[in-house]
Amino acid sequence: MSTKSSAATTARWLNPDEERAWRAFRGMVTALQAGTARDLTAVGLSESDYEVLSTLSERPDQTSTLREQAAKMAWSRSRLSRHATRMEARGLVRRAPDPADGRGCLLTLTEHGLDTLKDAAPAHVASVRRHFVDRLTPDDLAALEHIAAKLEGTGGGTDDGVD
Repeated sequence: MSTKSSAATTARWLNPDEERAWRAFRGMVTALQAGTARDLTAVGLSESDYEVLSTLSERPDQTSTLREQAAKMAWSRSRLSRHATRMEARGLVRRAPDPADGRGCLLTLTEHGLDTLKDAAPAHVASVRRHFVDRLTPDDLAALEHIAAKLEGTGGGTDDGVD
């Protein structure tokens, strides 16, 4: 009897080119996240804080249901709820019952949260430029946008790898 699982025997292993590309992608994501996270920490925010604040700032009345906000950020509602509790304690957001959903919650950017975002945004944009944008050509950026859209499933070509 074989000790290999059926998944292991049917796996489509990566060829050397695919493995190099995958490892390069993973290394790139790790380096970019570490650099921008380090820079945000220097201005008193985590990446998660910045993401919550910036996405709320784009909403009408800077308010969203917890459900909509979690979906927009691709977070679970419980993760966002726990994070919002910490941010609320710092005065960055306010939570209130959702009058349209008795079990739901509204999340609103406070004036302090908006001021904090406005103070952090220039440093964050400078960080994104330093770690990402300024290292790439316009053609690189266009190619990366195309690739990202394909991987996110939002467009940029077909799913079959042929454009």
